Amino acid sequence: MTERMIENRIKKLSALEEQIAQLQEQADAIKGELKADLEEKGLDELKTKNFLIRWKEIVSSRLDGKALKAALPEIYSQYCRQTSSRRFTIA
Repeated sequence: MTERMIENRIKKLSALEEQIAQLQEQADAIKGELKADLEEKGLDELKTKNFLIRWKEIVSSRLDGKALKAALPEIYSQYCRQTSSRRFTIA
């Protein structure tokens, strides 16, 4: 690709990412309205003709890595594993 083509692709990508952000804000607002309606009705599940809406509390247990590292650093290092990934950025 030429430098001009790259510049145009980056501009198009930027515009698309802005649209995605705007659409995500709209979707989040609608989800917020639905959640508020469920809470107002005191429900965690609501069935309509075509949809089933759930807004339930989920409890899960997770390992606190910071606390484990502070309390038992040798065990933490024994079970700690490294991962690698690649990061794509445009500045």
